[in-house]
Amino acid sequence: MKDSIAERNLSCCVKGSDARIELTIRIGKPFPVTDGMVNFKVEGSFFGCSIDVIGIEEKHPDVFGADSMQAVNIASNIEPFLRRLKNKYDLYWLSGEPYFE
Repeated sequence: MKDSIAERNLSCCVKGSDARIELTIRIGKPFPVTDGMVNFKVEGSFFGCSIDVIGIEEKHPDVFGADSMQAVNIASNIEPFLRRLKNKYDLYWLSGEPYFE
């Protein structure tokens, strides 16, 4: 990712393991979306944000909004993604406290 505008740093471990892994989730700077960049029709102003997941082999798709503010708002809501991860990983704040408890 070229430019990030926000990030969350956590640690995690695969369920059943004690080996902690550093996990960083970064939100990229909003970018304008034009026809041909995505597999749907783009009309007027449209923006996207990339989300990078660093430290584990999980991906998060780019998100899109009607303008850059909406794209950032949608991208910053990473809780549903983290809730899906908790099926496979135990997540922790860097302080060691559980993320979801």
